[in-house]
Amino acid sequence: MADGLESESRKLLGRLRDTMAEQAAGQERLDKITHLTADSMGTEVCSIYLFRDSETLELCATQGLKAESVHQTRMKLGEGLVGRVARTGKTVNAADAPSAPGFRYMPETGEEIYSSFLGVPIQRLGEKLGVLVVQSKQAREFTADEVYALEVVAMILAEMTELGAFVGEGAALTRRHTQPVMFRGATGQEGTAMGHVWLHEPRVVVTNLVTDDPETERERLRKAVDDLRVSVDQMLEGADSGGEEVQVLEAYRMFANSKGWLKRMETDIDRGLSAEAAVEKEQSTARARMSQVSDAYLRERLHDLDDLSNRLLRILTGQGRETGSEMPEDPILIARNIGPGELLEYGRSLKGIVLEEGSVGSHAAIVARALAIPLVIHAARVTNEALNGDHIMVDGDQGIVHLRPDDTVVAAFRDKIAMQAQAQERYGSIRETKCVSADGCRVELHMNAGLMADLPSLVNSGAEGVGLFRTELQFLIRNQMPRRTELAQLYARVMDAAQGKRVVFRTLDIGSDKVLPYMKPQDEPNPALGWRAIRVGLDKPGVLRMQLQALIRAAQGRPLTVMFPFVAQYSEFADARAEMDKALAREERLGHPIPSAVEVGAMLETPSLAFASSKFFEEVQFLSIGGNDLKQFFFAADRENELVRRRYDTLNASFLTFLESIVTRCRESGTRLSFCGEDAGRPIEALCLAAIGIHTLSMRPASIGPVKSILMRTNLAEVKAALDAARNRGDQNLRGAVMDYLRENGWAVA
Repeated sequence: MADGLESESRKLLGRLRDTMAEQAAGQERLDKITHLTADSMGTEVCSIYLFRDSETLELCATQGLKAESVHQTRMKLGEGLVGRVARTGKTVNAADAPSAPGFRYMPETGEEIYSSFLGVPIQRLGEKLGVLVVQSKQAREFTADEVYALEVVAMILAEMTELGAFVGEGAALTRRHTQPVMFRGATGQEGTAMGHVWLHEPRVVVTNLVTDDPETERERLRKAVDDLRVSVDQMLEGADSGGEEVQVLEAYRMFANSKGWLKRMETDIDRGLSAEAAVEKEQSTARARMSQVSDAYLRERLHDLDDLSNRLLRILTGQGRETGSEMPEDPILIARNIGPGELLEYGRSLKGIVLEEGSVGSHAAIVARALAIPLVIHAARVTNEALNGDHIMVDGDQGIVHLRPDDTVVAAFRDKIAMQAQAQERYGSIRETKCVSADGCRVELHMNAGLMADLPSLVNSGAEGVGLFRTELQFLIRNQMPRRTELAQLYARVMDAAQGKRVVFRTLDIGSDKVLPYMKPQDEPNPALGWRAIRVGLDKPGVLRMQLQALIRAAQGRPLTVMFPFVAQYSEFADARAEMDKALAREERLGHPIPSAVEVGAMLETPSLAFASSKFFEEVQFLSIGGNDLKQFFFAADRENELVRRRYDTLNASFLTFLESIVTRCRESGTRLSFCGEDAGRPIEALCLAAIGIHTLSMRPASIGPVKSILMRTNLAEVKAALDAARNRGDQNLRGAVMDYLRENGWAVA
């Protein structure tokens, strides 16, 4: 790079720094920056547009356009060339702006005399804050060096906006992180919570953006990168080979040793940025690309680069995760994503969890359900907006998060929580009562679990047993395969805590979105329909055999109930049952006590199993309908896909008719049948499931009270008649018929 260009760049940045250091109001600073930038770039116009709300840009300062248009000229996202830059996050460089696609003339600005236009986004870590524009009368394209110079100014503007340097009157100059914000995500775990923000990864604050000593900054950067490389190598040495963790760390190492990555940051330093600012500029570029890349693999690699940049910034600034702040008494955890082990370290101290990423079947969601902590996923950009200590409310039922809510929202939310608390008190009065419907039909209500911490709910909720104990959590939260002795001890403690109540242990259900960190992940185009659950167990029988042996030893002569997941055909169940028989025979030969009774069942999660031969239904001792998977496969609608996951209703006539056919087959063969899934814990859905003949339901502990309450006060035969009548009329969805029946019988339902 030419020394003259570097010198001019450093001179501009130095003048910007001096302007920022002056005691001045926000508007005055913006005005000075437009003058300074236009002068340095030799253009007649420099203008700064900032967002006043998520859809509207406002002209906040200008050199060259009419002064009276400041704070008066506004445009929608995508409107004109400025709006195009804001919408796409990409630079627009036009020699003849009026003829450029999307151009819109704003007469109040007097811009008609200017031909050339260069607009760059003002963005920080992928978040768009506004647009920086220069214009000139001469019709010409700006050079790559001029584009770069304006991008650097925009980056400084973004950082100073974050630090509150431009606070003033009007919505566009409001201090950041002070206004109420609502995030609409998706439900990961139902429930409501109110508390204060606790950031899992506190943001790194960069205050020294400009340098007069590029050589010192280059040396600081190189030393920090060397330290980063060493730490990545050390993490790799401590990781188990072949696991997902190793793949991520290998990507870290690739980027950490990338000469191009280092060179780009050194170039930024040569032009006047500090080492920290150079890293953050690269990080912002990666974040901006992330929002535009649809390829899952490329997005993951950009995530890796983003994480690596955070690590490098922490080395440079000395700002670790420990900020000295105290966790609030009512913490709501905010994170981009989080692993099961980290989440378990927080434990039940958390009141709620909000993630930018995640999925309904992710490790975090599984742990959140086990701990009964409300969870909202897909809350885009929440980590950028939230600050430690901010007031926050989480509505896991609706998938909505209110950050810094106003008094009206707080009052409504408190009313909702109070009503839920009153309802729970009412449910407490029927906790010990057996669930019998108004027309005398007995329905068993069981709870789902996956941790020892869940077991107190067996007593507190009134559950009659554990209809599903997820054994995979003990595998997911470790960095290496658990030993048979450890598993046997854990399963024994679970049985002890159950105090003789039935516990259905589901064997390891991994694959799809549940990948063990120490097992090599499979590159599958559709993991939900791929190598998972019992398919892994039968293809890699060592783990299945070890787990079955641990369960047999844990029983210590007590009854044992085991269920195999994701069985798609009779032969898979027969092979898995044979493994259980072999494990029992082996334990007997070793002189170990054998369970007094062994029940072996299967989860019915694929439509194919409903059409298995009669021999299967005669041999399997019980079936549990896995409603979440069965529903997505029945409707061919991925439950992780927000575009379709709510499109199909459980109370669709086709789906209920299909479930009823399973009830009929189980009744004919004398096979015990239960339903396990989110729908079992929803009162209206549970009512319909019981009405069609599924009389054992397994759900999260908090759902048992409301489900029991509606079942005990309703005539199931009448509900069944209402469903049948609606089907006979040709109704596609039977929900309306059930709601009408409930209203007619005095229920206050929406």
